[in-house]
Amino acid sequence: MNLKEAFRYQNKIDSLIQEAELLMSDNSNLLQTKSTYLRHKVDPSYQDEEVLEVNPSDYAAHMTDVVSMVLYLLDLKEKLSGAIRTTKNALPIDIDAEVTLNRARQQAAEILRTMANLRASEVTIANGGYGYRFNQEGNQVSYKCDVKKVKTITFNRNKVRGYLTDLSRKAESVSAEIDRCVVNAVVDIEMPFDVNASFDEVFEFFMTGDLA
Repeated sequence: MNLKEAFRYQNKIDSLIQEAELLMSDNSNLLQTKSTYLRHKVDPSYQDEEVLEVNPSDYAAHMTDVVSMVLYLLDLKEKLSGAIRTTKNALPIDIDAEVTLNRARQQAAEILRTMANLRASEVTIANGGYGYRFNQEGNQVSYKCDVKKVKTITFNRNKVRGYLTDLSRKAESVSAEIDRCVVNAVVDIEMPFDVNASFDEVFEFFMTGDLA
């Protein structure tokens, strides 16, 4: 398989483990409740009645096997991670570092794009301001006046646009290189189940011994 498929399997194993751990964390799957109706105390001729509550999950009867499967999946994840690490070490770039760097480049480019799209503006707000003056009688009174607001660019927009172009090209170039790596790099491992298999299917494979 290639790196892209290996990453999908990593996510798949994580989701399977999480689903199993939810079952393991639900006490209704771990405890069986039996209720005994002590009818003989009401009347000695009555028979006591025992009723077992039905567990909400079909896995309640197989929780030991669910635990075993989690341990199996953790071991499988360790093997897969080791195979992925071996493949990454042979790549011409540090793919993890470049993914992190490219995320930072793209974030910075988005901010530069917003800056580059800013425009100077001028607007007059009718009666947007007020002040105080003395009238003819010498009394202080308030008044309103229009306010003209002018917004100007405080940075070199041409330089910012140039930086944006260079940063975007760099990010695109690195993204293309990362894509080539994840598609072409081979991870030397075989997985025992399909990446699209459901939890039920993987558990069935595990129980029947079909997993390697």
